[in-house]
Amino acid sequence: MTVIKIGVVDDHPLFREGVTRSLSETKDFVVVGQGATADDAVAIASGCRPDVLLLDVSMPGDGLSAIEAVLAASANTKVLMLTASETLDSLVGAMQRGASGYVLKGVGSRGLVDAIRTIHAGSKYVTPAMSAKFVEQSFTEGGQRKVALTPRERDVMELVAQGLSNKHIGLKLDLQEKTVKHHMTQILTKLGVSNRTEAALAWRDVNGAHTAPTDEYRLMSPAG
Repeated sequence: MTVIKIGVVDDHPLFREGVTRSLSETKDFVVVGQGATADDAVAIASGCRPDVLLLDVSMPGDGLSAIEAVLAASANTKVLMLTASETLDSLVGAMQRGASGYVLKGVGSRGLVDAIRTIHAGSKYVTPAMSAKFVEQSFTEGGQRKVALTPRERDVMELVAQGLSNKHIGLKLDLQEKTVKHHMTQILTKLGVSNRTEAALAWRDVNGAHTAPTDEYRLMSPAG
């Protein structure tokens, strides 16, 4: 059994203790450090090397500012923002600084466990409510999406929306599969979604398409 080491940083002691107690009930989770400030987050990253560090946006020292310092202290640590902040600026700022996920504090214990497992496995995770908000607020009055995908990312996204795998997209566009995966990581971050299906649905909404992803597509993994 692979043990996932977790750090929890939040300046509200009762909330932090509740999260720690809840996560400790999952048999392969071990909470290796707790803190209340951005400095604590960096110290936990450096000293405990957690696999996943839960970090609030609003805390002494600023949670967003701590992300890059945490990753510099422990390159293999994945940062999951666990916060009450529902602002789009916080979400985008966190992901741009290197966070792997963004979850609102209203999440249930099962949802939090799923988010931790998702980012520990190497994928991005954004709580569905924030993904929907991102899609809703990412249009100008003229109906044009504000998200700036590069021409190549648009090519990739067109084929993702058709249900093609990374391998087949690579063949279509004469790209290596690892290059397609890199483009997908950038696309997911820019669209503020956590998987290929959400990206395809957002792309369909943006471009006025009327066909939903195929069943075969829905079964694909976020990375593949």
